[in-house]
Amino acid sequence: MSEADNSSNDRVELTRSRIVAESYISHVRTPADGAIVAFDGCVRNHSHGRRTLYLEYEAYEPMALEKMREISVQLHEKFAIDRVAVVHRLGRLEIGETSVFIAVSAAHRAPAFEACRWAIDTLKRTVPIWKKEFFEDGAVWAEGELPPPPGAAPSVKSAS
Repeated sequence: MSEADNSSNDRVELTRSRIVAESYISHVRTPADGAIVAFDGCVRNHSHGRRTLYLEYEAYEPMALEKMREISVQLHEKFAIDRVAVVHRLGRLEIGETSVFIAVSAAHRAPAFEACRWAIDTLKRTVPIWKKEFFEDGAVWAEGELPPPPGAAPSVKSAS
């Protein structure tokens, strides 16, 4: 089996439920691995000098899942890794909750670290998921991005 074929063991999801990190770590752990690297993106209580109350995430779900699966396949092509788990929350998230979780397993730590970093950077740049931040005095879409009108297919986020 080639490296690229390993993506069939990966776990790629969108969810409206709380993300349980241990479930994803357990999924990527195999006896052949000497390293698991995880990224836990969580909701912080401030943004741009303002107190954040909560966040809401929206996505163009079919395309978001497709792009997340593409990231999984590309990780196997670019890095000497075993398994990947990528999950992103949608809906309302409170302060401290996990919004995105990525876990990568590999025989050695260097490719696991590199792959995990590449995965989150690529996800943020290419997957059509939008974040709305709610403050005491109003709400804004993060980075000035708006979701598409209902029924319209969105364009992919451009690299900034």
